[in-house]
Amino acid sequence: MEKKGQKSTNAYMIYAGITTVIWATAAVFTQSAQESFSSQSAGVIRYLFATAAILVVMAVKRIGPPSLKDVPKFLLSGFLGFTCYVTTFNLAMESITGATCSIIGQVIPILTAVFSCVILREKIPLRGWTAIAMAFAGILVMALWNGAFSVDPGILWMLLAAVSLSAYNLTQRVFVKDYTAFQATAYSIIGGTLFLLVFLPGAVPEMREATAAAWGSVAYLGVFGGAVAYVFWTKAFSLAERTSDVSNFMFAQPLLASLIGFFFRGEVPGIETVLGGILVLGGMFLFQTGKKTG
Repeated sequence: MEKKGQKSTNAYMIYAGITTVIWATAAVFTQSAQESFSSQSAGVIRYLFATAAILVVMAVKRIGPPSLKDVPKFLLSGFLGFTCYVTTFNLAMESITGATCSIIGQVIPILTAVFSCVILREKIPLRGWTAIAMAFAGILVMALWNGAFSVDPGILWMLLAAVSLSAYNLTQRVFVKDYTAFQATAYSIIGGTLFLLVFLPGAVPEMREATAAAWGSVAYLGVFGGAVAYVFWTKAFSLAERTSDVSNFMFAQPLLASLIGFFFRGEVPGIETVLGGILVLGGMFLFQTGKKTG
């Protein structure tokens, strides 16, 4: 079984940064996909594309299945990071505002940091917690500036989505001790897709009527937003000293999404995006420059 390489001090930032940019583009392509597909259908089709891409790479590189004893672990990881996250996120989006979804989604780095402290016994210095609080404050500014936050049962679904993805982050951190980043991600995606197949019967009729743009968008979300991004994300975990070093990059995602919306859809960022973005980037800078103090 192939082992991961030696850890690098800064290389993880490249992988985490690329992943964050890819995920920030998801909103543009998701809107296009939802013109033809429902949320559940888009989810299963997306990960069918992701699984297809994964299987092609596995065949070319002659990568076999995981050890039989680890199959349950990858099924759990896939359920948490893909099946549970995608399903609960879609349910949340049916009843809460985008601002609410954004703020709750950004507790993922915090939950990941807390879980890593409790379960993996990783230490985060006071400066690190201060940086996390600063970045989260930026998210609050962007989400609550116009009073858009709303209380709704869908909040519980989004909280469950945040918990599931945070738990997935920890599983990947553990799996890269015995598997490469690609293997850990590939086996998890395949496992998650197996559970998502429950939505396939409902997606078939929509496939017949889908536009080329919708197919292209869902394919991009699967291959790049799913397979490529998650492989890079797990690679970042394998290179970083702490789990929170990587998960902290998620704080920049709303800011990047706003910038992408400006360039591709002509959406002008408001003052809340500028002020919140300054706090987010400042928090990330404080976190990265303060790592060696831990």
